[in-house]
Amino acid sequence: MRPEAPPHQPTAAPLPRRGPAAALHRGLADTAGGLPSVFWYLWAGLLINRAGAFAILFLPLYLTAVRGASESLAGVVIGAFGAGGAAGVLLGGVLADRWGRRATLVAAHLASAVLMVALALSQHLGVIAALALLVGVTHAMPSPAFVAAIVDVVPESRRSRAFNLQFWAFNLGMAVASLLAGLLAEASYLALFLVDAAATLATAALIAWKVPETIRHAPGSTVTGSRRPGLHTALTDRHFMVFVGLTFILAVLTTQTSTIMPLAMRADGLGPSAYGTVMALGGVLIVLGQLFVPRLIDRHRKAHVLAVSTALLAIGFGALAIADVLALYLGACVVWTVGSMLAAPPNAQINAELAPPALRARYQSVFYLAFPAASFVAPTLGGLSLQQWGDVHWLIVGGVGLLAAGGHLLAGPSRERRVSALRSSAGPEAVEPTSTGDGRRASV
Repeated sequence: MRPEAPPHQPTAAPLPRRGPAAALHRGLADTAGGLPSVFWYLWAGLLINRAGAFAILFLPLYLTAVRGASESLAGVVIGAFGAGGAAGVLLGGVLADRWGRRATLVAAHLASAVLMVALALSQHLGVIAALALLVGVTHAMPSPAFVAAIVDVVPESRRSRAFNLQFWAFNLGMAVASLLAGLLAEASYLALFLVDAAATLATAALIAWKVPETIRHAPGSTVTGSRRPGLHTALTDRHFMVFVGLTFILAVLTTQTSTIMPLAMRADGLGPSAYGTVMALGGVLIVLGQLFVPRLIDRHRKAHVLAVSTALLAIGFGALAIADVLALYLGACVVWTVGSMLAAPPNAQINAELAPPALRARYQSVFYLAFPAASFVAPTLGGLSLQQWGDVHWLIVGGVGLLAAGGHLLAGPSRERRVSALRSSAGPEAVEPTSTGDGRRASV
């Protein structure tokens, strides 16, 4: 007689994973999950490009040490690169809306790689200056197209994460570039330029291979209106230009680190190594902490986050009025770096929200103009201010920053109403696309 089979025992549901590994997994999923594959190819291209963008960092030394240029002439050449960048960001925005994001990104990176090789092989300073101007144009062109493509493919609910990861990749790439640049420059300036060109070419190849055209409307199409829309549409958009103006003040604050702060540290008897330590601390904080920012800010209004971030920048730089030792500079660096980290995602989100879909890249290009403008204003007025008033300069910078923080609070409600009106007028077409990974799109 056979023994009776034991009654069937239901299989217990697996217990949820616990512990540090599970917490890390959940954190990574929250930080980077739910993003389409096209975003990750764009992200990888940006990282590769930034990690290889080191030739310009050493261009002043190359000009003076290898090509025999005077310091003033080297400054003119660097200025030409900056002027090219201002023109390039506008050109990139127009072309990304007319040609498409993919075509603009590939063309700009290919042209930049060719020009970088030509710059490495040129010996005449006049030719080098002309090439520096053209490299500035092609080097800046991809920025509006990169961001517009991210807006095209990432659902609005995940854009805070996407822009946060973009900012993180940019800073991680710059940190890698700073490290590699010194090593390559010690070996060969020619290698510095050629490796930069190779990284740019690799970015172009990746985008051409893996990134489909992300633009939803036909390239070159426009929004309706009595006048053909273009850059002037962004420049006459009151809500947008108020936002750009506040971003310009934020850029003036952050540019202090590379323009005026080194002069103040030297006046306090602190050498280049101390300055390098402060800059390295800021980079490390961003690389280690930026991924956690979305979880801190998602429940708060963007205007409030920007007000807090700008106030932190104001407090950090204002504190330099009493800084005279390295420890105080490092403490102030922590404060203003946290402010920069908090500002990155909402800045990009608001820019995307205010831009009509057919003009996304143009709006991005106008937004990006705030940064070269700040790079001109900060050293020009900052140097005069530091010379005339000494440490009071930092109190002025802090005061301007606090005014900008208040500006975000005042402009926020009106800007939110404008965004709501744009969404309502867009209707069903406002549904955001997401990539399926093979170039097709699906609505979410």
